[in-house]
Amino acid sequence: MLSKEKIAQARARALEYFERANIVLTDEEKANIEIADMGLGDLDSMGLQLVTYVSTERCSAKELVLFPHQTCPEHRHPPLSADNPGKEETFRCRYGEVYVYVDGEPNGDIVAKIPAGKEEYFTAKHQIILHPGEQFTLYPNTRHWFQAGPDGCIVSEFSTKNVDEEDIFTDPAIVRMPE
Repeated sequence: MLSKEKIAQARARALEYFERANIVLTDEEKANIEIADMGLGDLDSMGLQLVTYVSTERCSAKELVLFPHQTCPEHRHPPLSADNPGKEETFRCRYGEVYVYVDGEPNGDIVAKIPAGKEEYFTAKHQIILHPGEQFTLYPNTRHWFQAGPDGCIVSEFSTKNVDEEDIFTDPAIVRMPE
């Protein structure tokens, strides 16, 4: 569990990234930046900072901030019902560089630095590197993970219905929505 001090530091650091990228947030959005450590307590290595603009029954829009080499661990968005095949999301890089990995044939050596001791939980090896203005769409139930480059990154996420608590992580130690 992260201390209140660590959460405040991460929130302040995320705000610096938004300022660098000229992304304007309301005071309420600034105060509500979510710090997601995935229940691991190692935010420097695994986790992300995010602002949710909208999350309805039909769509979601977020800004994701990842600090240098910070990793969002491997997961997938499973089907939610017979009528809902799961979350489809598009990542659009706004600042920095983001390395996205999906199921599929490996296409060269991966650039990301897999967190030490967690190698077995990063199985998707098809690499997509996004720079500002570039985007990639992930289809429902696609196993994926992503990591910021050396300068950190901001990624806009546009998706169908968002139900983070239903995500399935490869690493059984991860809790997306810790108590």
